[in-house]
Amino acid sequence: MTGSRVVALGHYQPAKVLTNEDLAAMVDTTDEWIRSRVGIKTRHVAGPDEPVDELAYQAAGKALAGAGLTPDDIDLVLVATSTAIDRSPNMAARVAAKLGMGASPAVMDINVVCSGFTHALATADHAIRAGSASRALVIGADKMTEITDWNDRSTCVLTGDGAGAAVVEAAAEPGIGPVLWGSVPEMGNAVRIEGSPPVFAQEGQSVYRWTTSRLPPLARKVCEKAGVLPEDLAAVVLHQANLRIIEPLAARIGAVNAVVARDVVDSGNTSAASIPMALSKLVQRGEIATGAPVLLFGFGGNLSYAGQVIRCP
Repeated sequence: MTGSRVVALGHYQPAKVLTNEDLAAMVDTTDEWIRSRVGIKTRHVAGPDEPVDELAYQAAGKALAGAGLTPDDIDLVLVATSTAIDRSPNMAARVAAKLGMGASPAVMDINVVCSGFTHALATADHAIRAGSASRALVIGADKMTEITDWNDRSTCVLTGDGAGAAVVEAAAEPGIGPVLWGSVPEMGNAVRIEGSPPVFAQEGQSVYRWTTSRLPPLARKVCEKAGVLPEDLAAVVLHQANLRIIEPLAARIGAVNAVVARDVVDSGNTSAASIPMALSKLVQRGEIATGAPVLLFGFGGNLSYAGQVIRCP
């Protein structure tokens, strides 16, 4: 059976940076309070002329350039997002139009909130394995600051905007391992984007307890499905939710020799964008060798999760 692999990555963040000091002037908080609880120093904020599809388009263009491909080489576009205000055309169709794709690509948005990218990556892998696509553009993009309650200090300190993209193509030697995905429906309300206009809210302590206690064995099972020992991982890229979640979770997985992505410190929680953006930065800095095994694991909204081991492009 034909497998698939990630051949290139790209990421994009808006120019505007919001610091903890900026937030301290807006709500009752301090730099020390934010760093001690979530580990975040800065986050990027998109302007009114940067909707979700623009963030996605910018990251996609960089991924295509890295792969040495043109837009017409793509026959499947997947955009993972939970912050798109418009419903149709969807974000994938808008990205395809912005890129000038003329090859009639299939275009789908996938909303699994924070684990959206790893769900979308698995979907692309499955489509390629089934022969329904040959080359896919998989994007995670979110404009979290547009759905943030800037009067709620427990959530406004978390959010940021950005996008990350991957080009995935058919490969005789699979470079994307089997996905492990699932959810805890009875805890779905622990992370919410609801209302009109929609607003992000969460039960922070419930999410923290669930992620730090229940996710380590699931992440180890992802490694088992891929035939990789945790200690052999070159990198671990978890959803960049909160540094106080990422660090203990990475330790409990047993990835003692891995580089652990900590992009949340500079970018905040960018939901579906966080994993591809953090991975793209690690690769850009040369921190992971080509072909090395990398654990990707998304978790959060819906109390959904999805993870796979990929080979670094």
